[in-house]
Amino acid sequence: MDLGPHAAFILGAYGFTALVILGLVAHAILDRRAQERALARLAQEPPRGRR
Repeated sequence: MDLGPHAAFILGAYGFTALVILGLVAHAILDRRAQERALARLAQEPPRGRR
């Protein structure tokens, strides 16, 4: 595969895009874990009545 004189730019763009996507996936996984912990904490609290 010949990318021509712009090979470094093209490969760099693909690499940067891959890093951004991996960062977004990691953020989603970490956020899901945080939300599950928050829900578990709320499930253990006694219900509050309306006043």
